[in-house]
Amino acid sequence: MTSDPVRLGVAGLGRAFMLMVPSFDADTRVKLTAAAAPREESRDAFEKEYGGTGYATVEELCADPDVEAIYIATPHQMHVDHVLAAARAGKHILVEKPLAVSMEDAEVMVSAAKEAGVHLIVGPSHSFDPPVELATQLISSGKFGQLRMIQAFNYTDFLYRPRRPEELRTEEGGGVLFSQAIHQIDVVRRLAGGMAEKIYAMTGAWDPKRPTEGAFTALMNFAGGCVANMTYSGYAHFDSDIWMNNVGELGQRKSEGAYGGARRALLDLNPDDEVRLKTTRTFGSGTTIEAEHNEHFGPVIALCDRADLRLTPDGIEVFGDTERGFIEAKFGPAPRRTVLDALVDAVRHNKAPDQTGEWGLASLEVCHAILQSAETGQAVDLQRQCKTNH
Repeated sequence: MTSDPVRLGVAGLGRAFMLMVPSFDADTRVKLTAAAAPREESRDAFEKEYGGTGYATVEELCADPDVEAIYIATPHQMHVDHVLAAARAGKHILVEKPLAVSMEDAEVMVSAAKEAGVHLIVGPSHSFDPPVELATQLISSGKFGQLRMIQAFNYTDFLYRPRRPEELRTEEGGGVLFSQAIHQIDVVRRLAGGMAEKIYAMTGAWDPKRPTEGAFTALMNFAGGCVANMTYSGYAHFDSDIWMNNVGELGQRKSEGAYGGARRALLDLNPDDEVRLKTTRTFGSGTTIEAEHNEHFGPVIALCDRADLRLTPDGIEVFGDTERGFIEAKFGPAPRRTVLDALVDAVRHNKAPDQTGEWGLASLEVCHAILQSAETGQAVDLQRQCKTNH
């Protein structure tokens, strides 16, 4: 029945799943039914908390007849195998960003979901954030005239959070492009309608001990004339959350004295110690984030003919021709309720969100184009872009 909760299986009980736990716990429209994880401790913790079934492999999870949809929260390079397994089993799919590491894998995944007749949703990404949803509606309404420019920038400690070795290898989806740029790209594409045309970019890999891209800056234009510039650094120096009312990316209040914590935690750690530190952030070991505001991905300003719109964790600041105003984007009770809205609408009402497999493929194309442009010094034409659905 359309009112029944979606029976969801979870592939991967690591950090990505931990970030979704508060939303799953607060939203009765989704029931966690089963999970797959290689660590027995995580499976036991899941069964104790949710009463579902724990499996050692994703293939076993996909074969569970009680599971309607699969949330794939495994490492980037595993997405293709797990999406294909879910599609073959006829399960709807919510897969963490990025859709895949390679464009070839992403193409196969999109085709497999289409052939199986299942929905493929790519997220969570920050394009689901309520302030982004609200700004998208305001821009598409035409209330403030044509969208002319978007500025998006974010300065974080991403590169110095605990990492497995492959998370520091670009070819395996490591670095800031596939994990972080994808958020910014999704947000900007959603605000601008999706149809990016060309991008020119440069990247930075400045720490030999973290041998992957830690920063980038890019200029991208869209059909209709909008131009966007995106800048990101994960080198743990300046923290742009001070421009977001001291609210962290996950909606939590930033604590005083936290500056430099990521780098300090890694001092004198060898790679094995770092991997062990990362396991403390998984289900059954780590703790969840207590959010007080909507999530965000750094300062974003959308410049329209009759107003500039500044996205904040609590809503949109409107800087009009002669007056300023504020439009609230409500928070809670499920911090990522918009992601679950998309899942429930797809499974129960056959309604696709903007963030489909095709959308994820288009955003992944931009990630690869940034790397290509940085290597060649030339602008790159984008070929696989798609429009928003709404």
